[in-house]
Amino acid sequence: MTSYPPATIPTGRVTIDGVERIVDGDGGLIPVSAVKPQHLLEDDLVRQEIGHAVALSEQLSRFLGHFVENLTAYEQLVAERYGARVGGKKGNKTLMTYDGLFKVTVQVADNVVFGPELQIAKSLVDECLTDWTASAGAELQAVIQRAFNTDKEGQINRAALYSLLRLDIADERWKNAMQAIRDAMRVVGSKSYVRFYRRPAADAAWQAITIDLAKA
Repeated sequence: MTSYPPATIPTGRVTIDGVERIVDGDGGLIPVSAVKPQHLLEDDLVRQEIGHAVALSEQLSRFLGHFVENLTAYEQLVAERYGARVGGKKGNKTLMTYDGLFKVTVQVADNVVFGPELQIAKSLVDECLTDWTASAGAELQAVIQRAFNTDKEGQINRAALYSLLRLDIADERWKNAMQAIRDAMRVVGSKSYVRFYRRPAADAAWQAITIDLAKA
């Protein structure tokens, strides 16, 4: 991939009447001579590394744009020449080199929100729990509690809700509650995730090509 120079980041400094000043957190202009040397060094370091980070982010954006363009062109070519469609359900697809050593996967995930039917589901589940107090195990009660509690960001715990849908419980109220959960789901968009893999041999395990800074 082509390397790019660091992005230009504002210096945060101005010269007024021959005096170099630096902008503080309140927007004030403080003479550089009045600022501790370590704070000036910290300011320089952060601006320098932010310049590299912004350039890398822009480079990744360009890379993703090129990938989407190339993938679209490939899919159009296959469709026109062979009357075939690349990919599977919901747009998920896997592309692989002929030797089986490199692959690219594209996964499409729906963005799901929950409507007012979820409160109806909670009421029905609460009724079931009240009647099942003696027979409902602590594990089931914990799963139900997690499903209808919000996480730290105030979001519905989707994974726990989906785990409820997988339970096979004959009680008619439970079945109605699960249907209410399904009816509450609204797909409001989707997001594509592109991942790249390689392996040293066709029978070796795949290794992700890391482009996530947190996992590099």
